[in-house]
Amino acid sequence: MGTDSSKKYDVIIVGSGPGGASVARELSRTGKKILMLEMGDNAPIKGSLFQMAMNAGIPGQSLLFTDKSLLAMVRGVCTGGSSVFYCATAFDPPYGMLDSYGIDVREEVKELKQEIPMEPTRDHLMGVGATRIMESALNLGYDWKKLNKFIDQDKCKIDCDKCSYGCPYGAKWTARNFVEESTKEGMDLVNGAKVTRILFEGDTAVGVRYRKNFSDHEVFADTIVVSAGGVGSPEILRQSGLYQAGYDFFFDPLTMIFGTVDDLKSKGEIQMSAGFHNTEKGYLMVDLNFPTPMYWAQSLPKLRLHKAFSRDNTLMIMIKIKDALGGRITWNGGVRKSISDADKNKLKDGYTHAKRILQNAGATGIFSGWTVAAHPGGTVKINDMLDSNLKTQKENLYVCDCSVIPEAWGLPPTLTLLALGKRLARHLETRM
Repeated sequence: MGTDSSKKYDVIIVGSGPGGASVARELSRTGKKILMLEMGDNAPIKGSLFQMAMNAGIPGQSLLFTDKSLLAMVRGVCTGGSSVFYCATAFDPPYGMLDSYGIDVREEVKELKQEIPMEPTRDHLMGVGATRIMESALNLGYDWKKLNKFIDQDKCKIDCDKCSYGCPYGAKWTARNFVEESTKEGMDLVNGAKVTRILFEGDTAVGVRYRKNFSDHEVFADTIVVSAGGVGSPEILRQSGLYQAGYDFFFDPLTMIFGTVDDLKSKGEIQMSAGFHNTEKGYLMVDLNFPTPMYWAQSLPKLRLHKAFSRDNTLMIMIKIKDALGGRITWNGGVRKSISDADKNKLKDGYTHAKRILQNAGATGIFSGWTVAAHPGGTVKINDMLDSNLKTQKENLYVCDCSVIPEAWGLPPTLTLLALGKRLARHLETRM
């Protein structure tokens, strides 16, 4: 086992998604010695199906299946995590929920909105499919609105469909941007490093053990921040003796609704340009125009073979629900959770409204795709395993990713995690 005792860090951050990247960026600016360990690679983003499949489609690593009904959940394993492949939608945090746990991130969000591109999709970048869906929804009385996007729209390409592959043009903001800023400030980044446990002296975290190139290594720091995501963080904590991690979580089930129109001719579109959040019933409806291979993955297994070559003329609406807490993460990072009957009814209700919007837009042959899941969280909850500063019951050990969110709210969490990372960094500064 390799032990690098010659270089002790101020902070070790496990994972490079939005939470960890935000902590790194804030602390690296203060001159702190930081090490970031990332299980995935750091290859340049090419915007290719192959790269997306390698970083977000490997069964058992980035593509996880529940034990019932083979419901799939995807996570990005590379520098920047899932943000490399997300749809770049910036929803405000659930302020009321966080307030009830003694956490106010309004100032952090205000700063982030000045630091990161965040604006509604501009008219000239609205795809023909998204535009037709929005017009239909508004005609029917839905409060369908453009959504804020983490995109530098001056760099965005018209008719581009690469958002979910990873943007090769630098238009879409990802957590990798903050990681790169941090490395320029002196942070060390080690890729291909799978952290297996936290090291303790008594009840104080002093370092981590990780595996790289078939060898184990140990490295030490005054503070450890685990930011390995809603699945990775509880796995690491359990292996380190914090056995209550990984239970009663949310994972935002979603399904796609498709309908064919004759004259659409969509080449590619910004995904999730606009939508409607039904807060009363607990689901979100948005346009989501998939590239052809991802459309095939949704439609062909549902025996819609005759739809295989009609993607250009297909309107697509995603239904994402706020699901009930439940299930568990296994010791090996597996997912064990079923969708409750109440949550199935939310998906059905969403389908009914999506179908109505598509029919009003002139679509026929309407059908739904597979139900999948995203944004696993709540596995290391505030007020359960963490205090309001995201500290565990162990000294010098913190968690900052979607696992800390104590309640489901059914919306993309990126802005919330960035704000929590900023807040945690400020807390850590006062302790160093």
